[in-house]
Amino acid sequence: MGLRDGINGGLRAVPAWPIYLGSLGYAGWLLWLGISDRLGAEPVKALEHALGEAALYLLVAGLAITPLRRLVGINLLKFRRAIGLACFFFVVMHLLTWAVLDVQRLDRVWADIVKRPYITVGIAALLLMIPLAVTSNNWSMRRLGPAWRKLHLLVYPAAVLGAVHYLMLVKGIQLRPILFLILILGLLALRITAIQRLVRA
Repeated sequence: MGLRDGINGGLRAVPAWPIYLGSLGYAGWLLWLGISDRLGAEPVKALEHALGEAALYLLVAGLAITPLRRLVGINLLKFRRAIGLACFFFVVMHLLTWAVLDVQRLDRVWADIVKRPYITVGIAALLLMIPLAVTSNNWSMRRLGPAWRKLHLLVYPAAVLGAVHYLMLVKGIQLRPILFLILILGLLALRITAIQRLVRA
Protein backbone atom coordinates (compact mmCIF):
# COMPACT_ATOMS: atom_id res chain seq x y z
CA MET A 1 0.00 0.00 0.00
CA GLY A 2 1.37 3.37 -0.98
CA LEU A 3 1.38 6.51 1.11
CA ARG A 4 -1.61 7.93 -0.78
CA ASP A 5 -3.67 4.80 -0.23
CA GLY A 6 -2.74 4.81 3.43
CA ILE A 7 -3.83 8.44 3.82
CA ASN A 8 -7.13 7.82 2.01
CA GLY A 9 -7.74 4.70 4.08
CA GLY A 10 -7.20 6.67 7.27
CA LEU A 11 -9.48 9.47 6.05
CA ARG A 12 -12.31 7.01 5.44
CA ALA A 13 -12.33 6.27 9.17
CA VAL A 14 -12.56 9.95 10.13
CA PRO A 15 -16.13 11.30 10.49
CA ALA A 16 -17.15 14.75 9.26
CA TRP A 17 -18.94 15.85 12.45
CA PRO A 18 -15.77 17.22 14.16
CA ILE A 19 -15.80 20.00 11.53
CA TYR A 20 -19.18 21.18 12.84
CA LEU A 21 -18.09 20.82 16.45
CA GLY A 22 -14.79 22.60 15.82
CA SER A 23 -16.55 25.47 14.03
CA LEU A 24 -19.00 25.96 16.90
CA GLY A 25 -16.15 25.74 19.39
CA TYR A 26 -14.01 28.30 17.54
CA ALA A 27 -16.94 30.72 17.20
CA GLY A 28 -17.75 30.29 20.89
CA TRP A 29 -14.12 30.87 21.81
CA LEU A 30 -14.05 34.10 19.78
CA LEU A 31 -17.25 35.28 21.46
CA TRP A 32 -15.75 34.48 24.85
CA LEU A 33 -12.63 36.48 24.01
CA GLY A 34 -14.86 39.41 23.09
CA ILE A 35 -16.96 39.15 26.24
CA SER A 36 -13.85 38.93 28.42
CA ASP A 37 -12.35 42.00 26.70
CA ARG A 38 -9.45 40.11 25.14
CA LEU A 39 -9.89 41.14 21.51
CA GLY A 40 -8.11 44.47 21.72
CA ALA A 41 -9.32 48.06 21.65
CA GLU A 42 -12.08 47.34 19.10
CA PRO A 43 -13.46 43.91 20.07
CA VAL A 44 -16.49 44.02 17.76
CA LYS A 45 -14.33 44.80 14.72
CA ALA A 46 -11.84 42.14 15.74
CA LEU A 47 -14.67 39.60 16.10
CA GLU A 48 -16.11 40.55 12.71
CA HIS A 49 -12.75 40.11 11.00
CA ALA A 50 -11.95 36.82 12.74
CA LEU A 51 -15.30 35.31 11.77
CA GLY A 52 -14.96 36.54 8.20
CA GLU A 53 -11.46 35.16 7.87
CA ALA A 54 -12.59 31.79 9.24
CA ALA A 55 -15.23 31.70 6.49
CA LEU A 56 -12.60 32.44 3.85
CA TYR A 57 -10.24 29.75 5.13
CA LEU A 58 -13.07 27.21 4.96
CA LEU A 59 -14.05 28.46 1.51
CA VAL A 60 -10.52 27.91 0.25
CA ALA A 61 -10.45 24.47 1.89
CA GLY A 62 -13.68 23.50 0.15
CA LEU A 63 -12.45 24.71 -3.23
CA ALA A 64 -9.17 22.81 -2.80
CA ILE A 65 -10.82 19.40 -2.31
CA THR A 66 -11.38 18.52 -5.96
CA PRO A 67 -7.98 19.77 -7.25
CA LEU A 68 -6.30 17.92 -4.38
CA ARG A 69 -8.02 14.69 -5.40
CA ARG A 70 -7.23 15.11 -9.09
CA LEU A 71 -3.63 16.29 -8.76
CA VAL A 72 -2.44 14.40 -5.67
CA GLY A 73 -5.01 11.65 -5.25
CA ILE A 74 -6.02 12.59 -1.71
CA ASN A 75 -9.79 12.15 -1.36
CA LEU A 76 -11.48 14.60 1.03
CA LEU A 77 -14.86 14.63 -0.73
CA LYS A 78 -16.70 13.27 2.32
CA PHE A 79 -15.80 16.45 4.20
CA ARG A 80 -16.92 18.95 1.54
CA ARG A 81 -20.50 19.35 2.76
CA ALA A 82 -19.42 19.92 6.35
CA ILE A 83 -16.79 22.44 5.25
CA GLY A 84 -19.34 24.29 3.11
CA LEU A 85 -21.94 24.46 5.86
CA ALA A 86 -19.33 25.54 8.40
CA CYS A 87 -18.24 28.27 5.98
CA PHE A 88 -21.84 29.48 5.65
CA PHE A 89 -22.18 29.46 9.44
CA PHE A 90 -19.18 31.78 9.80
CA VAL A 91 -20.47 34.07 7.04
CA VAL A 92 -23.80 34.41 8.86
CA MET A 93 -22.03 35.00 12.18
CA HIS A 94 -19.85 37.62 10.48
CA LEU A 95 -22.97 39.36 9.16
CA LEU A 96 -24.82 39.21 12.49
CA THR A 97 -21.83 40.57 14.38
CA TRP A 98 -21.68 43.52 12.01
CA ALA A 99 -25.44 44.15 11.96
CA VAL A 100 -26.30 43.50 15.63
CA LEU A 101 -23.16 44.45 17.54
CA ASP A 102 -21.60 47.05 15.25
CA VAL A 103 -24.35 48.91 13.38
CA GLN A 104 -27.20 48.09 15.81
CA ARG A 105 -29.96 49.76 13.78
CA LEU A 106 -31.92 48.19 10.92
CA ASP A 107 -32.20 51.41 8.92
CA ARG A 108 -28.43 51.93 9.13
CA VAL A 109 -27.81 48.33 8.12
CA TRP A 110 -29.79 48.83 4.91
CA ALA A 111 -28.17 52.22 4.28
CA ASP A 112 -24.69 50.71 4.61
CA ILE A 113 -25.59 47.85 2.25
CA VAL A 114 -26.70 50.34 -0.38
CA LYS A 115 -24.01 52.99 0.09
CA ARG A 116 -20.85 51.02 0.92
CA PRO A 117 -19.61 48.94 -2.04
CA TYR A 118 -17.61 46.47 0.04
CA ILE A 119 -20.73 45.66 2.09
CA THR A 120 -22.81 45.34 -1.09
CA VAL A 121 -20.28 42.85 -2.45
CA GLY A 122 -20.28 40.91 0.83
CA ILE A 123 -24.07 40.70 0.90
CA ALA A 124 -24.07 39.51 -2.72
CA ALA A 125 -21.68 36.70 -1.74
CA LEU A 126 -23.97 35.74 1.14
CA LEU A 127 -27.06 35.68 -1.09
CA LEU A 128 -25.30 33.35 -3.51
CA MET A 129 -24.40 31.03 -0.64
CA ILE A 130 -27.93 30.72 0.76
CA PRO A 131 -29.25 28.29 -1.90
CA LEU A 132 -26.05 26.27 -1.53
CA ALA A 133 -26.56 25.89 2.22
CA VAL A 134 -30.28 25.14 1.85
CA THR A 135 -29.64 22.38 -0.70
CA SER A 136 -26.62 20.82 1.01
CA ASN A 137 -28.50 17.65 1.91
CA ASN A 138 -29.21 14.27 0.32
CA TRP A 139 -32.91 15.04 -0.26
CA SER A 140 -32.07 18.11 -2.37
CA MET A 141 -29.49 16.17 -4.36
CA ARG A 142 -32.08 13.51 -5.23
CA ARG A 143 -34.83 16.06 -5.88
CA LEU A 144 -32.79 18.36 -8.12
CA GLY A 145 -30.82 15.67 -9.92
CA PRO A 146 -28.27 17.04 -12.42
CA ALA A 147 -29.50 20.59 -11.72
CA TRP A 148 -27.99 20.29 -8.22
CA ARG A 149 -24.46 20.35 -9.60
CA LYS A 150 -25.22 23.38 -11.75
CA LEU A 151 -26.78 25.19 -8.80
CA HIS A 152 -23.67 24.59 -6.74
CA LEU A 153 -21.56 26.36 -9.35
CA LEU A 154 -22.69 29.45 -7.44
CA VAL A 155 -19.89 28.71 -4.98
CA TYR A 156 -17.39 30.06 -7.52
CA PRO A 157 -18.75 33.62 -7.89
CA ALA A 158 -19.52 33.59 -4.17
CA ALA A 159 -15.89 32.77 -3.43
CA VAL A 160 -14.59 35.53 -5.69
CA LEU A 161 -17.01 38.06 -4.20
CA GLY A 162 -15.99 37.01 -0.69
CA ALA A 163 -12.33 37.60 -1.47
CA VAL A 164 -13.09 40.93 -3.16
CA HIS A 165 -15.16 41.96 -0.13
CA TYR A 166 -12.15 41.32 2.11
CA LEU A 167 -9.81 43.17 -0.26
CA MET A 168 -12.12 46.21 -0.34
CA LEU A 169 -12.64 46.11 3.42
CA VAL A 170 -9.03 46.54 4.54
CA LYS A 171 -7.29 49.87 4.54
CA GLY A 172 -4.31 50.25 2.26
CA ILE A 173 -2.49 47.40 0.57
CA GLN A 174 -2.35 44.31 2.78
CA LEU A 175 -0.89 40.97 1.79
CA ARG A 176 -3.45 38.60 3.33
CA PRO A 177 -6.55 39.65 1.34
CA ILE A 178 -4.49 39.75 -1.85
CA LEU A 179 -3.28 36.20 -1.18
CA PHE A 180 -6.83 35.03 -0.52
CA LEU A 181 -7.97 36.43 -3.88
CA ILE A 182 -5.00 34.96 -5.76
CA LEU A 183 -5.49 31.57 -4.11
CA ILE A 184 -9.22 31.48 -4.89
CA LEU A 185 -8.67 32.54 -8.50
CA GLY A 186 -5.93 29.91 -8.82
CA LEU A 187 -8.19 27.16 -7.48
CA LEU A 188 -10.94 28.21 -9.89
CA ALA A 189 -8.47 28.19 -12.79
CA LEU A 190 -7.62 24.57 -11.97
CA ARG A 191 -11.32 23.71 -12.36
CA ILE A 192 -12.18 25.83 -15.39
CA THR A 193 -12.55 22.83 -17.75
CA ALA A 194 -14.90 21.00 -15.37
CA ILE A 195 -16.91 24.19 -14.85
CA GLN A 196 -17.31 24.66 -18.60
CA ARG A 197 -18.54 21.06 -19.00
CA LEU A 198 -21.17 21.54 -16.29
CA VAL A 199 -22.40 24.82 -17.76
CA ARG A 200 -22.78 23.27 -21.23
CA ALA A 201 -24.50 20.10 -19.96
